[in-house]
Amino acid sequence: MISAARSDKGQAFPIYIVMVAGLLFLALAFFAVGQAAATRNGAQGAADAAALAAAQRAREEWGPKVLAALTTSGGVDNIFQDAIVLADAQAEAVNFAARNHADLTGFEPHPGGTGQYKFTVSTTTQYTVGRSVIPGTEHKHGSAKATAMIELRCSLPPGSGGSGGGTSPTPTSSPAPTPTSSPTPPPVTITCDGQDIPVDPMPDLEKIFTVKLVD
Repeated sequence: MISAARSDKGQAFPIYIVMVAGLLFLALAFFAVGQAAATRNGAQGAADAAALAAAQRAREEWGPKVLAALTTSGGVDNIFQDAIVLADAQAEAVNFAARNHADLTGFEPHPGGTGQYKFTVSTTTQYTVGRSVIPGTEHKHGSAKATAMIELRCSLPPGSGGSGGGTSPTPTSSPAPTPTSSPTPPPVTITCDGQDIPVDPMPDLEKIFTVKLVD
């Protein structure tokens, strides 16, 4: 009887070893998945930061030009085609991707709707997932995309600004009035989110544009 019990224990021991080895492998596999997820999240964070940085830099450059366009006839149709501004936005995206230990691998500026402009960027992490029980992870980088939009929040109120301030009166044969000093014209205002804002001094750019991540 004692001999049989010892025999059972001897047969069970290899099973325990296999079970422990299997559990250890699963734990290492889950760890590798976690490493991959962390690397992917790092790439996404870098992409988000780069896209927002590009849009915010464009906002800084376009702000004064948009204000001038809003207070003159012609609107802002061609404002967003400034190649210098787009180059500066891309340089800012490169900078912020690098701050997050990633490389900018794609940069695509493109118009959105009226008064909108979008920047889509792609990033790849400078680091890899690292060694794990899953083959090839030591050479695997994280990659991600993000799009940020800069959107105009303002418009010129009807009857103000570059439209000339109204029509000239029709000449008549009445005697010329005694010359008087011209009244000071009212300040030009723009309407941002339903609120009238004077353009002199220049308002905060956050009141003119909104910058946000979009799908």
